[in-house]
Amino acid sequence: MNTAMPSTASLYLVVGYDGSAPAIRALDAAVGLLRGRTGAMEVVYVAHLTTAEMMSADAIAEMEVSFAEIAGELRAQAAEQLRGREDRWEFEHGQGMITDVLVKAADKLMDAHPGDNVAIVVGSSSQAMHRMVGSVAVSLARHSPVPLVIVP
Repeated sequence: MNTAMPSTASLYLVVGYDGSAPAIRALDAAVGLLRGRTGAMEVVYVAHLTTAEMMSADAIAEMEVSFAEIAGELRAQAAEQLRGREDRWEFEHGQGMITDVLVKAADKLMDAHPGDNVAIVVGSSSQAMHRMVGSVAVSLARHSPVPLVIVP
């Protein structure tokens, strides 16, 4: 029996995080994936404006303040979840289409760490509507330039 040699490359993970139960499970899974390996993770919260909000400059300004407050709360939540388990992480806050922001974060990590492994980790959606119109995980499965881990 032949066994593959373990990779000596580092592992860099982009973890989609919005504080939901699936995102919490994704962050836990990312900790497990990094265990015993060199590398780090980037925990990414993506603020997404609805079409109606994008039409109003006042709404955009108000939502940006709200998104910054939410990002601060989520960073603190992630820090608490990771406390004593993993120190190799950073928190990023982006705005736009969730899939696009996560892919851009992965691209940035690939550019910064050529020759190393990069993957995106997200939780699966349990919302019935996403089974019909698609979810972030489904969109990433179609468009991600790196391996994708979807955590149930």
